[in-house]
Amino acid sequence: MKKENFILKTISSIGFFVAVILMTSCSKDDPAVPEVGGPDPVVPPVVTPTFNGPTYADNYTAFASWTTRSQWNLANVHDPSVEKSGEYYYMYQTDASYGNAHEGNGHFFYRRSKDLINWEFMGSSMDQAPAWVKDSLNNKRARMSPALPPIENPNYGFWAPCVRKVGNVFRMYYSIVVTNPITGTDTNTSWTERAFIGLAETTDLASNNWVDKGMVVCSEPDGVKSYFRNGGNDWDAYFKFNAIDPSFIETPEGEQYLIYGSWHSGIAALKLNPTTGKPDKLKTIDDYGVRIAGRGNVNTNRWQALEGPEIIYNPETQYYYLFLAYDELSVAYNTRVARSKNILGPYVTNTGMSITNGAECFPLVTHPYQFKNHTGWVGFAHCAVFQNPETKQWFYASQARLPEGVAGIAVSNAVMMGHVHGIQWTEDGWPVIEPERYAGVPTTTFAEGNLVGTWEQITMNYQYKTMQKAVTIFLTADKKVSGDITGTWSYDPSKKIATINGVKCNVIDAWDWESATRKVTLSYTGINSAGIAVWGKKIN
Repeated sequence: MKKENFILKTISSIGFFVAVILMTSCSKDDPAVPEVGGPDPVVPPVVTPTFNGPTYADNYTAFASWTTRSQWNLANVHDPSVEKSGEYYYMYQTDASYGNAHEGNGHFFYRRSKDLINWEFMGSSMDQAPAWVKDSLNNKRARMSPALPPIENPNYGFWAPCVRKVGNVFRMYYSIVVTNPITGTDTNTSWTERAFIGLAETTDLASNNWVDKGMVVCSEPDGVKSYFRNGGNDWDAYFKFNAIDPSFIETPEGEQYLIYGSWHSGIAALKLNPTTGKPDKLKTIDDYGVRIAGRGNVNTNRWQALEGPEIIYNPETQYYYLFLAYDELSVAYNTRVARSKNILGPYVTNTGMSITNGAECFPLVTHPYQFKNHTGWVGFAHCAVFQNPETKQWFYASQARLPEGVAGIAVSNAVMMGHVHGIQWTEDGWPVIEPERYAGVPTTTFAEGNLVGTWEQITMNYQYKTMQKAVTIFLTADKKVSGDITGTWSYDPSKKIATINGVKCNVIDAWDWESATRKVTLSYTGINSAGIAVWGKKIN
C-alpha cells in the first residue's frame, strides 16, 4: 500500500522508483532592462490602489501547535476536498499537521471560508473509526485461505475524504486504512492490510452532524499476487485497486460513480446506486470497478505511480477531466490531467494518447517550482477542483510543501500550506492553473502596453524531485522576447491571450506572493505543444 509508511509520521520521503525526464533550458546572465519605446506606450494596469491582499506567512511553524490552531488559516492542509454550502466554502482533508499537532483531536479535519482566502479552522468531523471497519477487516481475514486471526487493535490512517452535495444531502466518502501487516510484524515480508472507503451523510455542513452509512468499497485481492513480499523493493501489488482517494461524480444523465485508487493497478471507476451512494453488489472482483487510468502496462507492472484522482465534468466543453497526482508525495508530487467524452474513458492526453491504456498523462499542470525571492514549493498535487456556484469560476486547491533543508526551519518539508489557485481554460478546452495563489485581486482592463516589461517565467519540465526555477525575460514594445529566453510575443486584448514564443497564455490579474512586499501584478498561464505548463509573472 503506497501510503502505509505515511510521510507525516516519518517526515521523510520514500522513493519507490524514479523515472527522470531531464529537460533543461539554457540560462544567461540577466541583461539590463531594454529601453521601452515605440508607438505603443506603457500604460499602467488599472488596479485598485488600496487593494489589501493576504499577508499571512508561508512559514507557519511559529504557530503550528494545536493550541494556536485559530491562527492556521491554510496551514496544515493535506489532500483537500472543497464544497460550498450557504455562504461558506468548506474544506476537508487527510489527518495531517506539522509535528502531528492534530493527534488525539479527532479525524478528517475541516475549515471554512467565505472568500477562499481567509479560512477558519473548525476541528474534526469524525471522533473515531466506525466499528464496521474492524468488523469487516476481521470477517475478511477469517474467510481467507488459510484463515488469519483477527487484529484486535488495528492501526488506522485517515486519508483524503471527498465531500459532494448530491440532491439535498452532502456525502462524505472517506478513506480509512489499516496499516498493520497482513501477517507477521514486518512490512518487508508482508503487504499491509486493506483500505476501506466509507460513506457519511449530513443535510447541513454547518452542523457537522454526520450519519455514518458504512462501507462503500475496500481493497480486494484478485488472486494474481501473494500478500507475501520479497523485501522492501518488492512492489508487485497484492490488491487489485487500492481503496483510497475517493472522488465522486454525477453525470448529466444522472449516473453516479466513485473514482478511486492509488498505485495498485491504477485508478478505478465504480458505478453507484444513486439512492444509496454505494455499489449494488461486491460479489466478484469485477464488481470493484473498471480501470480508467494507469501508468504503464498493469500486466507487467502492478505498481503504478499515480493516485489522488479528482474528476469533474465541464458542461461548456462537454468533457470529463481526470486530474491525477504523480509520484511520491513529499517532494516529487505533480499534477496531470486527461479528458474523455465518456465517463469510463478512454481518457486521453493533449496529443491523443490513452492513459486508460497506460500512456504517460499530459498535460502536466503543476510541478515543484520556484519563483525568485522565495524558497519555492514542492509536493504540489492531490487536488480538489471545484466551482464558485455563482460566478462559475473554477478553482484548484491542494497542499504544497516547502522544500527539504530550508535554512532556519526544522524539517521544512513537513510544512504543508494549502494553495488555492484559479483555473483558466485554453481555447481548445484544457485547464491551466494560475501561477499565483488566489487573492481576490480585482479584474482589470489592460492593454498590450501593460505587458511590456520584466517577467519571470517557469516552464514546468518534468524532473523527479527537482524544482523548476524561474528565468528572467523581457517583453519589449517591438514584440521581441529577450533575456534568458529569446523570441517574439503578441497579445490579443479581446481574449486576454498573450502568445509567448508560440505558446498561447491566458493573462490574469494576480497577487505577487513572492515579492518582499506583496502587491498586485499580472501573470500568464498556458500549455506548450508538449503538454507542459508555462507560467509567467510580471515583476517590473
